[in-house]
Amino acid sequence: MENVRTAIRNALLTADPISKIKAARQVARDWRLGRLSGDGDVPMPDRPARPAHPELLPPRLMPRRRGGSKQAQVAMLHALAHIEFVAIDLALDMAGRFGADQPAEFTDDFLSVAADEAMHFALLERRLNQLGSHYGAFAAHDGLWEAAESTCDDVLARLAIVPMVLEARGLDVCPFTISRFSALGDATTVRIVTRILDDEVRHVALGAKWFNLLCESRALSPANHWKNLVKSRFRGALKPPFNDSARGVCRFNPRLLSAACFSRPRRAVTLITDVPAKRVGKR
Repeated sequence: MENVRTAIRNALLTADPISKIKAARQVARDWRLGRLSGDGDVPMPDRPARPAHPELLPPRLMPRRRGGSKQAQVAMLHALAHIEFVAIDLALDMAGRFGADQPAEFTDDFLSVAADEAMHFALLERRLNQLGSHYGAFAAHDGLWEAAESTCDDVLARLAIVPMVLEARGLDVCPFTISRFSALGDATTVRIVTRILDDEVRHVALGAKWFNLLCESRALSPANHWKNLVKSRFRGALKPPFNDSARGVCRFNPRLLSAACFSRPRRAVTLITDVPAKRVGKR
């Protein structure tokens, strides 16, 4: 029987977007159906395979497109597709890199996230095609994977930064993204992004669940350790506005933190704390 982490590694090393979608879904399905073993450890690649396009640029060199033009609409959709494409690899790497040392439920959870992200990318790629474009037509940045590289040594750091900062930030910006596509009269994309937002709430909650469980197993304060990891491992600042209603579904608890964690003072700061495992189940 093939090892699940071998299958995950193979999916990470798949560059073609359509093939990666299929590989991510297949490994999640095979694991769920008991076709893969969980024994042993397999090293994950430092970087996943990437297609020749899009061209990857440093975030500071990314072109800014504003306004309500068709090109701006498609560029915004392409940026979302790139986020979801990288998110497939982030979830696969979480399960493959750290799953061998955790209960099987950890692999269950993050392979289910990978399958969700693959579905999100497929929806966005299809919408790009409907608008006469495709994934790879615009440049993209590699900032999301840089966060994975900087946390490859510590499962708590990875959980703190990827689900609990980067994906949580997605909860914050989705309402604005939805409103922009709505203003453009793009009801189809509004439905897609709304679906993605619903799924991302679950993803953030899963990250919070495991962060809390692992902190408790190591006698660490989840709130204090999260704050320390954000200050030491996250490049950037946590900037408002925050989607407190979506974060509340993930059991974000209002908590005043050191202002050093944020770019500027804010009226209400949110932090994920005390997420019981039984509250966050698989779908």
